[in-house]
Amino acid sequence: MMPIGILLFSPMIPFLSSKYGSQRLAISAAVVTSFLILSYKVFDSLEAWFLLRLFQGMSISTLFVLSEAWIVRFAGSQHRGKIIALYGSILAASFGAGPAMVGWIGIHGWAPFIIGSIVILVGVFPLFLLREQSIPASDESNAAGIFEFAPKAPMLLACVFAFAILDAATLSLLPVYGRQNGMDIQTAALVLTALIIGNTVLQFPIGWLADRFPHRLVLAGCALTTVLMLIILPAVVLSRWMWPVLVIAGACGYGIYTVSLTALGSRFQGVQLINGSAAFAVMWGVGALIGSLSGGWSMSTFGPHGLPYHLAAVYFVLIIGLALRGYYVSRPKSGAREHTRL
Repeated sequence: MMPIGILLFSPMIPFLSSKYGSQRLAISAAVVTSFLILSYKVFDSLEAWFLLRLFQGMSISTLFVLSEAWIVRFAGSQHRGKIIALYGSILAASFGAGPAMVGWIGIHGWAPFIIGSIVILVGVFPLFLLREQSIPASDESNAAGIFEFAPKAPMLLACVFAFAILDAATLSLLPVYGRQNGMDIQTAALVLTALIIGNTVLQFPIGWLADRFPHRLVLAGCALTTVLMLIILPAVVLSRWMWPVLVIAGACGYGIYTVSLTALGSRFQGVQLINGSAAFAVMWGVGALIGSLSGGWSMSTFGPHGLPYHLAAVYFVLIIGLALRGYYVSRPKSGAREHTRL
């Protein structure tokens, strides 16, 4: 339900940001999210939670779209990749901290809901320090939204789509993969932790590369490394080599999103930047819906190793797309060579 909420609401964010200001919209979304977290305890039924998850997808997508647009805009060109990598590391660490907090405070009573609500509200305070009410529209104020944006950066959106498939499939199925390969519950949970560690501690080197080399080449390098690690994984599962393979796969697989955000900030500004962030959110929603379903299908059809092979195939197709896009935009045209764009 949460990805559906993201899909439904993300196309509206550029319009609402232009009409009401992105600062005001982000603060409102944070407050709504905080109340929604408390509502899970108030309306303690499965049917109500379906609806609450839908609304939470809408509010969370607003926070992601606007915060990422701010980050890529204010990061500056010289250090944009490294700053976005730091953002990605913090995001991954917070995803890991959430389940750890649940293990500490439990799932009963009001405590987990109140703490979750407070965490969101604390995040509102820095928003009041922003001097600008919205990202200026620049000379692109007539942008039509994410559908107008999509033809301008199709491979960036393809990268987000592939990343979302990997993200959703691994978060929901990697522990299952471990269990089906004979691991106990604790070790199977650590398999996902190893992937997240790679995403947390190794994003900065990827951001450094994105600041110094063409983004298309860094994306292709991350995708190729991910493919190799996923192909190797079935051969090393249950051995000590499984852990570094998972860490590298997590770093490069999730690094696709870091470099995509960096490329977005280097190419677009103003309203188009918000359009691009909203388009990223839509593609993440589509990929997340497909990722868990396709990952589960691959495991039920081809056995547990169908999961890494399926994800390797997704990233291999992405590599082909990056190569073809690079060839297409760099062909001689009217006696001149165009700059490679994603």
